[in-house]
Order: sequence, then structure tokens, then C-alpha cells
Amino acid sequence: MSTDTPGIDPLLALRAPQDPACDVFLTGTVFLDIIFTGLDSAPVRGTESWARGMGSSPGGVANMATALARLGLHTSLAAAFGDDHYGEYCWDALEQGEGIDLSMSRTVPGWHSPVTVSMAYEGERTMVSHGHEAPAPSAVPGQAGAGPTETAPTTAPDPAFPRCPPRARAAIASLVPGRSEPWVATAARHGALIFADVGWDETGRWDLDALADLAHCEAFLPNAEEAMRYTRTDCPRAAAHALAERVPLAVVTLGAEGAYAVDGRTGAAAQVPAIEVEALDPTGAGDVFVAGFVTGTLADWPLADRLAFAGLTAALSVQEFGGSLSAPGWAEIAAWWQRIRTLDDQDPTALERYAFLEELLPTTARPWPLRRAVPTIGFRQ
Repeated sequence: MSTDTPGIDPLLALRAPQDPACDVFLTGTVFLDIIFTGLDSAPVRGTESWARGMGSSPGGVANMATALARLGLHTSLAAAFGDDHYGEYCWDALEQGEGIDLSMSRTVPGWHSPVTVSMAYEGERTMVSHGHEAPAPSAVPGQAGAGPTETAPTTAPDPAFPRCPPRARAAIASLVPGRSEPWVATAARHGALIFADVGWDETGRWDLDALADLAHCEAFLPNAEEAMRYTRTDCPRAAAHALAERVPLAVVTLGAEGAYAVDGRTGAAAQVPAIEVEALDPTGAGDVFVAGFVTGTLADWPLADRLAFAGLTAALSVQEFGGSLSAPGWAEIAAWWQRIRTLDDQDPTALERYAFLEELLPTTARPWPLRRAVPTIGFRQ
């Protein structure tokens, strides 16, 4: 984990000797993110724009992995890393800097790291990415081992990577219409709770039956537009109730209105408003929200507390820039809670919504705010 984060374990009271060593498993593509902020507007063709801020960090699936690790969950990531300096930097930042288990990951000789340049302005972002699909591993992931080399890979992509995920309390998947990932069924069969989000359906069909792995999910977390399109409803709350007929937990994010969730097993519903903040960079906020909700679910918190915590972590993340760099740890959450109660204009009823944090947070907090991002790949020691 990050060295400035207190060692809080939100699952400490629930851990038992027979539990899996891994709390959360996930897989995906790691990008090197280069983020520019402080732009007054979108870049104009034929001109040069100067940004007032810049950060660099591992991105893509690393946003989610970092958010989970900073919240105290034992996180395992399966990903391909380039054998260039970018890949080495991302590997070290995740393994050494965040304490993420990369034993299921691999370094691919001759393959360069995918890169995304993100420009944040007016609360939005514009991204430009470049990369090539990673070649197939020459051995089953987890057996080749982590580290700098392996035998020459084949050139065909390996859709089944990873074939054999580690035993875990939970796993996070990104659903794609018409595609099933075999590892998802394997993880669910071995007892992992599957949490899934979904992207925009480029086919335009918006067919829930096309999301084959939805049948394995404990929780499905689309945004409002995605939820309404998939359920053919005109209200996010109605969409959540319709989705709860397909999955045990349906969570619909509502942007500035917060989030709404329905427990399909009990019929209970909860809505928590968003925290109003000045957004510097929204990169990775959705990933942080999912990480917060997974944390609360594994800790067996009430549904409303899970939503509140997920929304809080996402709100804290957009006040910093840099995807994984902006993911808050317990130090940032404690600093926010300590500070927010000193402000005169706070609604006591609204503050009560977060009173459950009292038993979790460290008694001392770092000064607010805490800046993480640095405008470089890394300084030499």
C-alpha cells in the first residue's frame, strides 16, 4: 500500500484462517496515463495550449487496482506490461508503491506499453490513447511468474487470459455484449463475488441477454444512461429495480444526484446524494466508486453506508488529478472527515450520513488537502 496510508483493514473483524489470501482479483489493460489539468478550454486546432498542472501514473485497470489497495483490500492484478521504461515504471508503482500482487501479471518482451494522454477542463476530460493488444502468453498465467522476462510470445491475442484466477473474496469484471470471459465463471464457482460494470454498447442493441457473464454477478453497477437503455425504462430508479430482477445487487450511478441501489434479495432500496465538490479531473472516478462499494460490501455494511462511502471516495478522487494517483486512502478520508465537521455551513443531518466512519478512521489525519501527483515518470533515487 501507499506508505502514507495508515494500515486500516476494513475486513479485519471478518477474517478467518481459511479465507483466501486475495480479497479482490481483477484483470485488464494497464496504460501509462499522462494527465494535463488547468486547461481553460479544449485545445484549439493549430494552436499550442499550456496546462497549469500535469501528472503521470499507471492507468486503465490500474485505477481500480490502486483504489482497492489504498482502501486496505489485498488486491491481485493480472495484466500484461511492456518491457519498456513505461512498463517498468507502472510495474514498480503498483507492486512496490501500492502493494498490489502482480504474481498473475507478465512482462512481454518487445511489446510497448499502451499510453493515454488525458486533458481535463471544465469538469470534463478528453483522451487520446495509443497501444496494441498484448500478445498471448507462452504459458498459463501464474506459472510463468512475474518479472522481467518470459519465452517469446505468440502473436495472437489470448482472450482467455487469465485462465485460472486466484481464489478471492471478490472479482471485478467489465462486461462486453456478446462476449463471455471464462475466468469470470471460474472465479464465481470458486466462491468470489463478481462485481461488474459495463461500457457503451457500440452495437446499439442494449440487450441484457447479450451480457452472458451477468448471470455470475453479485452486483451490477452501470450509470444511469446505460441502465435505462438496457432495461428500456425512462427512469434510473425504475431501471435499478428492473436490473435487481437479474442480479442480487443493482447499483445505478446518477452523476450529480449520487447513486441508487436495490437489493434484489430483500427488495430494499437506498439512495445517497453526491457530495458537492469542485472537480479538477474526473479520470478514474467511476473506478474509485466501484472500489468503495466493493469495500463496503465485503465488510458487510448496510446498503446506504456502502453507497455513501463509494460516493465519498469518488468525490475525493475528482479533487486531485491523475486517475490512480487521485484514489484516496484512509488518510485522505480521515482528513476530509476531520475538516468537514469544522465548517460552519454543514448540514448536521447530512453529516450524520457519514457517522459510520468514526469507528474506522485513524485518530490522527494528515493535513488537508494532500497532493499526490508529480509531473514526471519518476525521479532517480
